[in-house]
Amino acid sequence: MEILNAFLVLANFVLIPAITYGSQLALGALGVTMIYGILRFSNFAHGDSMAVGTMVAILLTWWFQSMGITAGPLPTALLALPFAIVVTIGVLLGTDRLVFRFYRRQKAKPIILVMASLGVMFVYNGLVRFVLGPDEHRFADGDRFIISVPDFKALTGLPEGVAIRTTQGITVITAVIVVAALFWFLGRTRTGKSMRAYSDNEDLALLSGINPERVVMYTWMIVAGLITIAGVLYGLDKSFKPFTYFQLLLPIFASAIVGGLGSPLGAIAGGFIIAFSEVTITYAWKRVLTYALPDELAPSGLVQLLSTDYKFAVSFMILVIVLLFRPTGIFRGKSV
Repeated sequence: MEILNAFLVLANFVLIPAITYGSQLALGALGVTMIYGILRFSNFAHGDSMAVGTMVAILLTWWFQSMGITAGPLPTALLALPFAIVVTIGVLLGTDRLVFRFYRRQKAKPIILVMASLGVMFVYNGLVRFVLGPDEHRFADGDRFIISVPDFKALTGLPEGVAIRTTQGITVITAVIVVAALFWFLGRTRTGKSMRAYSDNEDLALLSGINPERVVMYTWMIVAGLITIAGVLYGLDKSFKPFTYFQLLLPIFASAIVGGLGSPLGAIAGGFIIAFSEVTITYAWKRVLTYALPDELAPSGLVQLLSTDYKFAVSFMILVIVLLFRPTGIFRGKSV
């Protein structure tokens, strides 16, 4: 019974949050790895691009709510999500046309594109702060829980309970559907195969008649969808704050690099590795160990390696270790 209670506490505070967070990071890291693998540069505006897509979804959510349009037990933001994706596609394609296409046609070195993306990052960040301000926004509505702790306790009669929030369930289900659709698109469709061919060998792909501008356009469209979905899911699960999305750039890049930059499978694996690392290292293990250990060995302190304020430092440490000892990542992506 004590071991079961320990597992319930572990599931409630570690496993479920880490799986949810890992799903969000995986979607964001897929966008990073697609840009790096196909467009061949690291987009430092990725986190703030996510903020732009989420901002559009929030504005549309507020508009729908003002007209009395809701999704019932589900968050209204899910109704706004498709429209936000369309707007984000327009923003990213416009940015590519105004900024990145010039350097791409000049055959500029990747570092030039990286510096250009830094400028884009500041523009996006300023735009979001101007429209929504720097404050925190919570835009989740509908039913809060799929199952709450009191309901679980009443159902099982156990002293410890498990809570699964609606946003957590939506995040995991949506991530599975999006990843499956992306892999189907890349593996089964003609456009997806052309994108993979362009990523593997640009010169050979051009000789085969593949239109590079079309590949670039589809890449930005897919990335816009991924980052908008990831950003909205993260905002629903936690909250929206522009600076937080800027900070997310570190764990997202760490996820892509740990898994193997340029490898979609690596992006997914890296997202969950980073998420579980951040959650487990910053979690206070006292309750779990109190149930799992004999009374004489039960800890008196929190048994917390790092404060939650330093969770992004975990991503940074893992990133440094991977870059030092295995720069190609777990799935041997392109060397960083």
